[in-house]
Amino acid sequence: MHRRTALSVSAALLLAAPLLSACSGEARPGTAAVVGGERITTSALQAQVKDVRDAQQRSANATQLVANSTQLERVKLSKMIQLRVLEKAAATAGITVSTKETEEVQKSRLAQTGGQEKMDEIMLAQRVPLAPGQVEDEVRFQLLFAKLSDRYGEDKVLEPLAKAAEQLRIEVNPRYGAWDTRQITVGDQKIPWISQKTRPEQPPAGA
Repeated sequence: MHRRTALSVSAALLLAAPLLSACSGEARPGTAAVVGGERITTSALQAQVKDVRDAQQRSANATQLVANSTQLERVKLSKMIQLRVLEKAAATAGITVSTKETEEVQKSRLAQTGGQEKMDEIMLAQRVPLAPGQVEDEVRFQLLFAKLSDRYGEDKVLEPLAKAAEQLRIEVNPRYGAWDTRQITVGDQKIPWISQKTRPEQPPAGA
């Protein structure tokens, strides 16, 4: 596996505060968060939310799916930030995930679940709902976490992740909540993301 070169963020970090905050101290319009000096725009976040809502509305279980995802903006923003934290920690450790790896996991899951339609329903019913076009990033998320856990041990993997998050100087628009450095998430979610089952295991056939 080729070692990924860590990106230099020192200059970008100097711009992080002005990107998020206006002179009045209010959050700058159009910015959901700043991670490593790079903006996550509200338009990018809203696009992810819209994709999920559109997919939910096409489901026979639309009412239940929407009712179970009232904090969709917040959890989606958390996931977008967390992926960047994982990528930072993985780059530092020389860990990579290839497109081929993500494709193999997706193909295996499709075979296990009985096809794309069933898979789409399963993805929409997760705690962090996924539209069909968002599955690849989720698989990448899971593979990165699994490889980091193998490298550092599941009981110690939080340490490099917390360090990566600190280095990225994460700022969140107060509209969506506050960044929780201890749980590595946005807002007051009760379940730390790190404690959830994130390895890309295959669901049982017919699930």
